[in-house]
Amino acid sequence: MLSRLRGGFERAYERLLRREIGETPTHVAIIQDGNRRYAREQGEDAPEGHRAGASTTEQVLDWCADLEVAELTLYAFSTENFDRPDEELEPLFDLLEDKLREFADADRVHEREVCIRAIGDVDRLPDRVREAVAYAEERTAGYDEFRLNVALAYGGRNELLCAARDVASDVAAGDLDPAAVDLAEVEDRLYRRPVRDVDLIVRTGGDERTSNFLPWHANGNEAAVFFCAPYWPEFSRIDFLRAVRTYESREESWQRARTDRAVALVRAVAEAELSEARSVAGRLREQLPSGAADRLADEVARHDAASEETVD
Repeated sequence: MLSRLRGGFERAYERLLRREIGETPTHVAIIQDGNRRYAREQGEDAPEGHRAGASTTEQVLDWCADLEVAELTLYAFSTENFDRPDEELEPLFDLLEDKLREFADADRVHEREVCIRAIGDVDRLPDRVREAVAYAEERTAGYDEFRLNVALAYGGRNELLCAARDVASDVAAGDLDPAAVDLAEVEDRLYRRPVRDVDLIVRTGGDERTSNFLPWHANGNEAAVFFCAPYWPEFSRIDFLRAVRTYESREESWQRARTDRAVALVRAVAEAELSEARSVAGRLREQLPSGAADRLADEVARHDAASEETVD
């Protein structure tokens, strides 16, 4: 009886969350933490936790499809993970190999036209994992409906370091003008994989840190961050919806702040020169949502009226 009541409550809460969500993130990045702790609490070894986590990964793909998220990046294996003991690494490499091949052949992947790609220092991985990466990428290379990035042998600092070395090498060889080095030039060299700016980072397992994950695409975009207690194998659709709601709330707050700054700018300019204020407001309206544009128009109109009263 109690379990049925709990299930009914969870379903109702899930429907409520879904109704509350309007704007969804384009790119979600997830730090899948807690597999080993989950296994220990179940009286199992670490590989069992990783296998349980792989099941959650499959469900997340469905949740993203439901919300029309365009890109998902999963932190599957960090550069720090190489320090783990062989008795844990070998089963994990086996699991990565199996899941990459399984995903590459899955009907749902081909029906939804999912493009699978690995980001990270893949050359450091065992041959069998690299071959599975190549297989998954080749099988899905023609798709662009949804992009699944699997971060393998990934480290954010290492990513930036490699890009910096690549730029320095080309400059030293005379193939690149230092004055031509801009944000786009650096971004093109980040593991040579184009990745959208991250809108939302999710971390499971209770730790509140982003662990060197996608610093260029997340920190640079001021991504929203959602930390939650469940271990990755326990991560639920409700947790995912709560994460997306956090993104939407942060986005609404950011838009309000941006609108307030735009109105303040127009007000300051209008006090000095009304014609210049009209010009500034026109440029800003093109970059803001309709409600914000209306506020700018009202601000200019208010100063127009004040100016006319002064002339009279």
